[in-house]
Amino acid sequence: MLNELPNTSYREFFLWIIRKRKRFQVTGISMQPLLQPGEEILINPDAYKKTLPQINDLVVVTHPDKKGLEIVKRISSIAEDGTFFLLGDNLAHSTDSRSFGTIHREDIIGKVTSIFS
Repeated sequence: MLNELPNTSYREFFLWIIRKRKRFQVTGISMQPLLQPGEEILINPDAYKKTLPQINDLVVVTHPDKKGLEIVKRISSIAEDGTFFLLGDNLAHSTDSRSFGTIHREDIIGKVTSIFS
């Protein structure tokens, strides 16, 4: 499911300035056409402190097999054990839960809030 992702609003920009948002650069093509390589996004690292991640949320996670690698994916489903199945929007060019399995809540770095522009 492709969703529109808003450009950064003044509010989001202010939240980034006061360090309530983190900036992340997209490097691959797994989230095309929504996100392009080189684009920057803002993420909310506190988004899931009081609420649970939902299906279709865009999240930045630590790759389970490559601990230094951070990736952006979409939550496709939530397993009964509370783990998350992630997919890239560009299925033909995405390394996601189809290859590395589900991820835990602790692996989620933050929820994508906007395209930084």
